[in-house]
Amino acid sequence: MRILQSKKVLVIHGPNLNLLGKREKNIYGAKSLKDINKDISALASELGIDVKVIQLNSEGEILDIIQKADYDVLIINPAAYTHTSVAIRDAIAGVERPAIEVHLSNIHKREEFRQKSFIAGVAVGQISGFGSDSYLLALRAAKSILSK
Repeated sequence: MRILQSKKVLVIHGPNLNLLGKREKNIYGAKSLKDINKDISALASELGIDVKVIQLNSEGEILDIIQKADYDVLIINPAAYTHTSVAIRDAIAGVERPAIEVHLSNIHKREEFRQKSFIAGVAVGQISGFGSDSYLLALRAAKSILSK
């Protein structure tokens, strides 16, 4: 008899994403983080994925959870740390689990400093520019990774 193990996905929302729905709606949309998390949970349930969602503003806390949490695939929106954090990049590389980088806006159409991602080189893929649907697309990609 084969025992099926739960497929675990960790979603990390980076700094300032707790302000979604309030800040720069023209860039990030009007949906609150709470609403985005509801959408993520609903799709995860539909896909048969056990999802843990967390929002952290501190780089050190992000490192700790990447290194210590129990998950099979990481979905991360590193937000401003995308362009500055070698530490988050190294943590993702160090745990040797698939990571999907997510952004609400298309970072490649934004300011020049936002177009460089330290995370992209250690992620299996990057999804950006689809607003809150970027997370749902990433969750579907995670399901595909877990199915292989």
